[in-house]
Amino acid sequence: MEVKNRTAVTEFLFLGLTDHLCQRIVLFVLLLFVYLVTLAGNLGMITLICIDPRLHSPMYFFLSHLSFVDASSSITPKTLSDIFAERKAISFVGCAAQMWFFGLFVAAECLLLATMAYDRYVAVCKPLLYTLIMSQGVCVQLVVGPYAIALISTMTHTTLTFCLPFCGPNIVNHFFCDISPLLSLACADTSINKLVLFILAGAIGVVSGLIIMVSYVCILVGISRIQTAGGRWKAFSTCSSHLAAVTLLYGTLFFIYVRPSSSSSLDINKVISLFYTVMIPVLNPLIYSLRNKEVKDALWRQLERKHFLIAK
Repeated sequence: MEVKNRTAVTEFLFLGLTDHLCQRIVLFVLLLFVYLVTLAGNLGMITLICIDPRLHSPMYFFLSHLSFVDASSSITPKTLSDIFAERKAISFVGCAAQMWFFGLFVAAECLLLATMAYDRYVAVCKPLLYTLIMSQGVCVQLVVGPYAIALISTMTHTTLTFCLPFCGPNIVNHFFCDISPLLSLACADTSINKLVLFILAGAIGVVSGLIIMVSYVCILVGISRIQTAGGRWKAFSTCSSHLAAVTLLYGTLFFIYVRPSSSSSLDINKVISLFYTVMIPVLNPLIYSLRNKEVKDALWRQLERKHFLIAK
């Protein structure tokens, strides 16, 4: 009788980030600015890599896909529209779609960073064989692989989550449809879902993390064999941008999805999620443009070319 009287949830309501008007205004301005910079930076990076022949190399091919993943935010537009809304609602299907895209791009970014680490290993440790090893076909496979694995992962999480019965309440203690806060609303046992989340998220994080670690151990060994200080610095500088991007993403994701849960984990996750869903996509193009001489040179070439065409 109790089950029959329950009403199936058809939409979810977000608690959002804050209820104070002044904080909402500041948050909206900051998020809008960051989102516009994110789009400009990542789409600009993709355009620059496409139009500059000197950037037509495996490293920048992978970087263009990393920029595509960062630009394809499924979280920020909805978050911006909800800031001043009194009723922050999302439909059941919309919530599933948001989770699907979010999981796809996060997992793809982790695996693409591992691919880029392998690329740097080949470039530093096997420079004479670099062109042969990192052929066009291999590069395509190293990009398709992360997307395929990410697709399997997000399909698994989304299907398992939204096959659960949601009978109410429907208030999500978050600002987007993440797995953990949704599982806390399900009126069924979610131990299998949490186990699958831990295994898949852990597997993607640990495997890609190990690839990155092993690659950089080999890179450090290779750099130590370079005779000149200038050569060692040049080799290391090609990896510094990638290391910074890895540290930002993996630090936040491991803290949220791999650490044990606690009573205050949902509130803590909300704050950290704001960082990696909004800030990391805008920081990646800045890191790669400010710390990469080839990108800066390519940008200056395009600006000088544009200035020359205008002057004519």
